[in-house]
Amino acid sequence: MNIVIAGKSHIQYAKQISELIASSAQVRGTGIARRTPEYIVSKIENKNAVIALDGDVFAGFCYIEVWGHSKYVAHSGLIVAPEYRGKGLAKAIKTKIFEYSREKYPDAKVFGITTGLPVMKINYELGYKPVTFSELTDDPDFWKGCQTCKNYDVLTRTDHKMCLCTGMLYDPQADAEEKTYDNAVMSRLNKIKQSLFLNKKKA
Repeated sequence: MNIVIAGKSHIQYAKQISELIASSAQVRGTGIARRTPEYIVSKIENKNAVIALDGDVFAGFCYIEVWGHSKYVAHSGLIVAPEYRGKGLAKAIKTKIFEYSREKYPDAKVFGITTGLPVMKINYELGYKPVTFSELTDDPDFWKGCQTCKNYDVLTRTDHKMCLCTGMLYDPQADAEEKTYDNAVMSRLNKIKQSLFLNKKKA
């Protein structure tokens, strides 16, 4: 299996990807659906997508959306072909596009909304935290993308404050602060251990 940043040679899969996203959303009964082949092509041409191929056979896909003048990044359209599901490919694709997003947009907060427990689990393992919708981008164009979801009326009735989806966010600044704190705590614990060891040795 080869998971790579999608390029022009992968445009040939755009229609297949579009149809698979739509059919999968229909089966689930939730989620954002109907991304046109043209929209998929635009993501590929802008190098904002990841594709998984088994030789020349399409296996999976996910793309990046940028909001709020690059302050926020979202991963959308995560899809795995039926014959490749249940093999950990979704997690591999999600990990690849997460790492790629961090390289391309290092200061951006990475967020997503989903009803899928497997996706929530993957996000959590990557460092996302559950958040309220108010902590996500307020870019109206993002929320317009929810219009094709069957639950859009729930979102509009609550003034975009909640829906059946769960909002999840990865904040690079908060992550860096947490790591700094963890390192300081570990350093302090090591010094205490060394002090206890030396005192015991002297005794």
